[in-house]
Amino acid sequence: MFILTSTPSVASQFIAELRDVHVQQDSMRFRKNMERLGELLAYEVSKVMEYEKGNVVTPLGKADTWTLPNQPVLATVLRAGLPLFQGFMNYFDKAESAFIGAYRTSPDAEYAFDIELNYIAAPNLHNKTLILIDPMLATGKSIVKAWQALLKYGKPQHTHIVSAIPSRQGVDYVYTHLPECQLWVGAVDEHMNSKSYIVPGLGDAGDLSFGEKI
Repeated sequence: MFILTSTPSVASQFIAELRDVHVQQDSMRFRKNMERLGELLAYEVSKVMEYEKGNVVTPLGKADTWTLPNQPVLATVLRAGLPLFQGFMNYFDKAESAFIGAYRTSPDAEYAFDIELNYIAAPNLHNKTLILIDPMLATGKSIVKAWQALLKYGKPQHTHIVSAIPSRQGVDYVYTHLPECQLWVGAVDEHMNSKSYIVPGLGDAGDLSFGEKI
């Protein structure tokens, strides 16, 4: 697992602002910080992708370079994942996209809830690199269920799971059920409360980005 804030950097500032209840009052800044975190994580994921050597013509000659011949497929869980997803889109600007609608069937239940998927739109995933993006990975159930549902569109060659802040339990759940996947996160929180929300976490990423739902 790659943890972006294991070494102090500007990413730590972004996450500090994402968590801060005062900064959170500005939804535009919350979305922008999540987007910038996505850009930093996209850069880190890009380091393990396959490149081919080539050259480009400049006004004065030719320059040797490395290019990315095969773009990944970027997938996210609506609606909370959109700002983090946008950060990845900014860097992988030729990537195809997949979208998943998921929600807790009993959002106020203590521990006893299930994840319902009611919408999926995806391209062909066969032998492609899939980057599955969700800002908060609490129990890990939704991301595992989303990955399993996406398999009907083809088996990816590589799968990277990205989260701004997962819980330790969510990380363990993902690695138990998806050992072939690689996990990239901003920071890891050790606890969840009785309603399976990450503590200290940052709250509801969807509500903070787009307004409270009813």
